[in-house]
Amino acid sequence: MILETAEFTVTDGPAFEAKVRAALPLFTGSPGCHGVSLHRVIEDPSRYRLLVRWDRLEDHTETFRNSEAFTTWRAMVSPFFAAAPEVTHSEEVVA
Repeated sequence: MILETAEFTVTDGPAFEAKVRAALPLFTGSPGCHGVSLHRVIEDPSRYRLLVRWDRLEDHTETFRNSEAFTTWRAMVSPFFAAAPEVTHSEEVVA
């Protein structure tokens, strides 16, 4: 399982949260996606972390990123970006 972590600094937290909530089916309907959660950073409420669980790295970097769902997702949330998102991928090594 691959964990995508996308970090966002946004200009309007409540509006961003609403758009992410509305966009959840874009992720969960994508091949290899096993769930999405959004977290607000306590120390800096303008920062958020989107966590997405994928079967394989390629499910995110190739399948999702090249889909209409990704285009729609970006159109929904990018107006709220104060800076470019930072995206990393990790895999569990100790449970």
